[in-house]
Amino acid sequence: MKSQLDKPKKRNKPEKPARATRPLLGITMGDPAGIGPEVIAKALTLVKVRRLCRPLVIGSFPVMQQVVKSLKLKMDVIRVEGHEAVPPRSNHLAVLDPLDHPLGRFPRGVAAPETGAASVLFIKKAVELAQLGCIDGIVTAPINKEAINMAGCHFPGHTELLADLTKTQESGMMIIGGPLRIMFVTTHVAIKDLPTLLTQAKIEKSIRLAHLALRDLFGIKNPRVGVAALNPHAGEHGLFGDEEARVILPAARAAQAQGIRASDPLPADTLFGKAARGDYDGVVALYHDQGLIPLKLVAFGTCVNLTVGLPIIRTSVDHGTAFDIVGKGIADPGSLVEAITLAATLAKRR
Repeated sequence: MKSQLDKPKKRNKPEKPARATRPLLGITMGDPAGIGPEVIAKALTLVKVRRLCRPLVIGSFPVMQQVVKSLKLKMDVIRVEGHEAVPPRSNHLAVLDPLDHPLGRFPRGVAAPETGAASVLFIKKAVELAQLGCIDGIVTAPINKEAINMAGCHFPGHTELLADLTKTQESGMMIIGGPLRIMFVTTHVAIKDLPTLLTQAKIEKSIRLAHLALRDLFGIKNPRVGVAALNPHAGEHGLFGDEEARVILPAARAAQAQGIRASDPLPADTLFGKAARGDYDGVVALYHDQGLIPLKLVAFGTCVNLTVGLPIIRTSVDHGTAFDIVGKGIADPGSLVEAITLAATLAKRR
């Protein structure tokens, strides 16, 4: 019979610190007039979310209190000042409010300069905390582009604002959903402007960023990047357009010369199916709908936006402020849950 000394002394094994197992994530409220506060409150009631991270909401304390009350959630909204520790209890919703003065009365579901300014301030505070190492990553609820422009913040969206705040020279948007990871060359532009906007330099940048994300963030040693063509049948040797031969193929070949496993331009109608089956680890899409239609077919409501190239981790929901359903209690937190899950996973790998 074995003595007690023969048994492994588990208690002598050093335990991992809580920070390593449950990263501290800053979750920005987004526009207070949108569904951001609602999806945050709903997501943070879930046990699986609490097991993944220690959440810190960066937003309006009174707005968060009001939303939790209106949804009749069994949570205590706790104010956190400065660099205080986040309360560990699962029924506590910790909020750091960076506003000098509480938001006055504002109409929900409407773009306004005061709520636009607040949403920008929440992002700035989150970036500051992330750069100081106070939080392990940022997860953003949706902002409203009209509202932030009303407030004098003239950026197309989160990606460009975050690049400016972190002084990042090269960054881009990758959206993850189901089996697909898609990097975009362009996003919110008119289709008629695409031929002039698709330059070899921009496409090369997107291929580099896709490779960087797949290798450094997702841990794929030698990732395969599928590059989408613009025209049907990849231009059919110039019959349906010359963008493939003129800019896309040269960009792909330049990436290949740098050791990146990028494909030559492939017809989009077959490329996304191949990527979904695992033939490619990621895809470079040339424009908004080219990538988002297949993404939302396979993962509607659970897609995640990842900003690649930043010195900090940032994920986001893949939906807008949904002003039309604000206050109805029907907003789906699925995308936010996935964004938190991805941010927590990436933070643990660092």
